[in-house]
Amino acid sequence: MQLVLITALGVGGATIVGSLIGFAFKKIPHKFNDAILSFAAGVMLAAAMVGLILPALEHGGCGGAPIVALGVLAGALVINLLDRFIPHLHNLAGIDREKHGGHVEQLNKILLFVTAIAIHNLPEGLAAGVSFGTGNIGDAISVAAGIALQNVPEGMIIIAPMLAAGMSPRRTFVIAMFTGLVEVFGTLIGYLAVSITAAVLPFALAFAGGTMLYVISDEMIPETHSHGYERGATYALLIGFCAMILMDFYIG
Repeated sequence: MQLVLITALGVGGATIVGSLIGFAFKKIPHKFNDAILSFAAGVMLAAAMVGLILPALEHGGCGGAPIVALGVLAGALVINLLDRFIPHLHNLAGIDREKHGGHVEQLNKILLFVTAIAIHNLPEGLAAGVSFGTGNIGDAISVAAGIALQNVPEGMIIIAPMLAAGMSPRRTFVIAMFTGLVEVFGTLIGYLAVSITAAVLPFALAFAGGTMLYVISDEMIPETHSHGYERGATYALLIGFCAMILMDFYIG
């Protein structure tokens, strides 16, 4: 149990480490911001496939493909509904529409992305917890290492946009920290309830993958291709994707 606690804190703490790095480089030019965001998009694209959707198919067995497909579509639909029917996410950030005008719509999109990260962190934590619960410590540590590597750029990229949209540094850090804490709780829940989690894990993993695929396509790629640095952004995405694939191959 002690190893599980340490791993849970390490996985969740990686997001916080990334957010601290984000604070240190909060005023980077668009060119580098697009590159970082694209790199993270590539990492998350690979993680969605290799770390979430493919494991969902493995856990689902022979009849698991329809459940996984349903989970992916459900995850995308939930994020889309959040975007359409919760247009006031800026209220959570303490932003006044009258004072900040156009920044509000920008912040809503950013918080939608942060929400997707928080949603996808929960089943990732569950996956790490289930790995420990099944007794295969080596595989569990590999899963946790991959998740932690992915969480660092996730933490980095959410800081600068929230600050630029008018959110206070303190509230920005609290929101970033929350996305990491979600994963800590998910890891502990997964370890303590292996039998229950194993039944719902295929759908949960696929759901998380769907949220990330939607956000990558609808928000991240358009954003990184809107400032004239799309070629560099494309290569950064490919590098992030390949980095995650290589890490999964050699560590996983």
